[in-house]
Amino acid sequence: MVTVNLKWLLILSAFLRVFLIIYGEWQDTHMEVRYTDVDYLVFSDAAALVAAGKSPYQRSTYRYSPLIAFLLVPNSFIHPSWGKFIFSSSDLLVGFLINAILKLRGVPEKLCTYSVMVWLLNPFTFTIGTRGNCEPIICAIILWIILCLMKGRLVQAAFWYGLVVHIRIYPIIYALPIILVLDPLFFQYGTKPALVNWSSRKSKSQQTSSCKKLMDPCCICNFLTSLFTWRRIMFGLISGALFFLLTGLFFFLYGWDFLHEALLYHLTRADPRHNFSIYFYHIYLHYEHELSNLEKLVSFLPQIIVQLVLVFRFAQDFPFCFFVQTVAFVAFNKVMTAQYFVWFFCLLPLILPWTNMKLGGKGLVCIMVWMAAQGHWLLWGYLLEFKGKNVFLQLWVAGLLFLAANTFVLINIIQQHTYSPIFQVHQSYCATSKKHVKQR
Repeated sequence: MVTVNLKWLLILSAFLRVFLIIYGEWQDTHMEVRYTDVDYLVFSDAAALVAAGKSPYQRSTYRYSPLIAFLLVPNSFIHPSWGKFIFSSSDLLVGFLINAILKLRGVPEKLCTYSVMVWLLNPFTFTIGTRGNCEPIICAIILWIILCLMKGRLVQAAFWYGLVVHIRIYPIIYALPIILVLDPLFFQYGTKPALVNWSSRKSKSQQTSSCKKLMDPCCICNFLTSLFTWRRIMFGLISGALFFLLTGLFFFLYGWDFLHEALLYHLTRADPRHNFSIYFYHIYLHYEHELSNLEKLVSFLPQIIVQLVLVFRFAQDFPFCFFVQTVAFVAFNKVMTAQYFVWFFCLLPLILPWTNMKLGGKGLVCIMVWMAAQGHWLLWGYLLEFKGKNVFLQLWVAGLLFLAANTFVLINIIQQHTYSPIFQVHQSYCATSKKHVKQR
């Protein structure tokens, strides 16, 4: 049986991405349907404006951090595909970081490689970077933050977290699980946090026992009394300071255009164009009228409730927590496009070694249900966009079915996951806590 190591997998993946970038140039020139993502054209135009000493926000629909435009300035004087190579390199870096995280958790090398293949050889993910989408950069930073947290490098993790939230606002949902995991139970002065090895993953009965233990009065008391630890305060101060420093700098350079397009737009975005979200049809029908406070609450409440439940249930197993949070966030969001799927695809390989789901059984069923629901939606989307058919209602129903499919897959993943906290509880802290409780 042929075995593939990480080195050759990365080399093969790199050649594949270079080929697709070159092929994309040919298709853009010779075919009616372009290979390059329309967002890449926006990035390139904004970068050209920056190279000319102007504001990137003079380019309409540029709604990103100026850092993306700065990164693509060489598009103007090296080659128009410069940015695609940067994004595809980040794509490869994601594969490398997935392997590093899994090896740090003691996952066997063969299983690490298979998990990395789920990212590097996924047609959806390897076309994202080669078409010119910036999401692989965000994915790489998030995985680097996870790695820094696992190694106890909190200053680095805080720095990169502040940066990634500035570039893309959605990782703000990871703030609460990060704060919860920075607990004195795991982090002690002068020592690195001890990791739970993959080989010691627990059975279902042990998971239930562990969860009950975490919810007993002693643990709750410890959590409340140690909520404001110096590590949590430091993480918040560093990440917050960098976020506001970058925000202030670019506000000084580009004014309200930056603040509205890069930040406020994404917080208040209501897109009337067809997308996977179940809210699009209502927004389309009422786009000329501002949504009432009740309508805003109805769309926001399910999302926040689901997020809180998932965080307080799975925070200690934070790679898995990040994954389920992201799937739920995307599924319940007011706007959902296909590029959002890459946000959780980069986290999927991190949870595969802990799943009891078999590819030939429930795994295949979940894949087929998800793809069928997406294909069904795309059929109606094609009839609307390319054939001009009035199928808005059918498209909305397809969106409801896609939400049901996402929910079905998410529930099955949670049920088949072996809950495994990242860090071991420090014995010194346990002894101190028991002594403190007895004295009371």
